[in-house]
Amino acid sequence: MKSITTFLIIFLSCLTGCDSFVDVDTPDSQLTGNSVFEDRNTANAAMAGIYSKLRDSGVLSGQTLGTSYTLGLYADELTYYSSATNPEFTNTMLGSSPVSASVWNESYKQIYGANAIIEGVHNAVSLAINDRNQFKGEALFVRALVHFYLTNMYGDIPYVTTTDYNVNRLVSRTPVEEVYQHIISDLNEAIALLPEEYVSAERVRANKATAHALLARAYLYHGDWAEASNEASAVINNPLYIWETDLDNIFLKSSTTTIWQFMPKLEGNNADEGSLFIFLTGPPPLIALTANFVTSFEAGDQRKEHWIVSVTNGTEKWFHSYKYKQNSNTGSSLEYSVVFRLAEQYLIRAEARAMQGELITAKEDLNKIRHLAGLGDTDAATGIEIAAAVLTERRHELFTEYGHRFFDLKRTNNLDSVLSLSKIGWDHNDMFWPIPNNELLANPNLHPQNPGY
Repeated sequence: MKSITTFLIIFLSCLTGCDSFVDVDTPDSQLTGNSVFEDRNTANAAMAGIYSKLRDSGVLSGQTLGTSYTLGLYADELTYYSSATNPEFTNTMLGSSPVSASVWNESYKQIYGANAIIEGVHNAVSLAINDRNQFKGEALFVRALVHFYLTNMYGDIPYVTTTDYNVNRLVSRTPVEEVYQHIISDLNEAIALLPEEYVSAERVRANKATAHALLARAYLYHGDWAEASNEASAVINNPLYIWETDLDNIFLKSSTTTIWQFMPKLEGNNADEGSLFIFLTGPPPLIALTANFVTSFEAGDQRKEHWIVSVTNGTEKWFHSYKYKQNSNTGSSLEYSVVFRLAEQYLIRAEARAMQGELITAKEDLNKIRHLAGLGDTDAATGIEIAAAVLTERRHELFTEYGHRFFDLKRTNNLDSVLSLSKIGWDHNDMFWPIPNNELLANPNLHPQNPGY
């Protein structure tokens, strides 16, 4: 916590590096922290800076610090091939892990920035009410989103809602149950404040449906089936989102199934995930999909054909994720990093309906996903069978996307039974990452360390 920078530094860096999330004019002179939020242009730049940081660092990064990479390796989606020692991905992580420390610190910096915006627009006198609501709603969404990832990775965590250093430096960990209540509360408030339409044509800023999408996921993880189903329906029934019938179009920047995505830093660049996952020669320089995952697809599943590519050196074969097909500059950007998309909402509603005994409609939602993949109707019949089939479908639909596989195994109590078979030295305590040692030293209220570390 002590490493969190002041928001004014975040804001000033945004003015030179917040890139194309929003076009803003640089102020003629340096502004004070308070005056930032009296002007729509600079307040907008501050919010854009938060999105840039979400894209470039922390849990949502499409690079090696992000959960698509770290939790893909931590679970059973990815295999590590680099010769560099990497204990985080052989499940021998320690409290001194630089990966854990970076994720923790970057996440709380982003939360700090969101809190600064919430406080700043609340105290702004000149800012129009629509702008105040927009920025506060976006910041509440970001605050809930980052805490959601942190609690699913670390367990009990501080839910930080202020920029007050004297409060934050001695903050205590909040039980997971209370963290979820805070997340739900923040998202409901965000939904009330955010507009239906996007403020950007390319869906790179949160709108009302974006908050609904995260709330649906939070309710699902929390076991609130009726609420999860209702929130997913709010997105599915929204005319902004149109079902795509071509798998190769899902991750294009113009996809009609995208709910929220990150624009690349520079025009012509594409999603970072393309550069992260694609390799052209073997053996892989860094990572590849596990053989167990690749062979787990049903015969005829078109996702395997369209979203996975094999690479061979003549004697061995490896596979990489090919959801994003660009790994270099293309002059004009073709792919953005998709964080929330429509397919997940159908899977959320299918599982929630199955858990409530709404079997016919649960199967309809599940079959929506299967049909796009070129598969027939599910054979599942009972609620338990349908819920299990949904989890299998989530594995093949959402692979290498922000840790879904790890979180699904965890929330359904299947981590130990699955990963003990595929991960050498897997231990039950590996379900949580360690609180960074330097944070425990700086703030004794964060004790005790998670078990096993």
